[in-house]
Amino acid sequence: MDNLSKNYEFTLFYDGDCPICQKEVAWLSRFNSKQRLGLQDINATDFIAENYGKSHAELMAEIHGLYPDGTIIKGVPVFRAAYQAVGLGWLVAPTGWPVLNIVFAKLYTLFAKHRIYLGGLLGAKRCQEDVCGLEKDK
Repeated sequence: MDNLSKNYEFTLFYDGDCPICQKEVAWLSRFNSKQRLGLQDINATDFIAENYGKSHAELMAEIHGLYPDGTIIKGVPVFRAAYQAVGLGWLVAPTGWPVLNIVFAKLYTLFAKHRIYLGGLLGAKRCQEDVCGLEKDK
């Protein structure tokens, strides 16, 4: 484990090749003036997933995040932590409410599985540099 998360309240691991993820990260960055949210592209050439006890495939399958104490979380709670770090926790608070958290978790699972395709529907290129869709492993 390196010191990546030590400088931030929370570090978001994201798929930098995903058009929707890119837009989300750009939007969060606009509100990150206090630099409490770290952003780590899991497709960066110098990123090593195994340093965090995960494989690239695991990180690609579902969003993950890292707290300064080394705790890794995944799924919808990552969005709550990331938004909280930039002062927008109220926007995603309903995702943690009883009953709604189950609905949001199921919706996110569907989204994560189809995010590249959905990005294509929104006008993003699905194929870049001879790579289409999600890779199984890097």
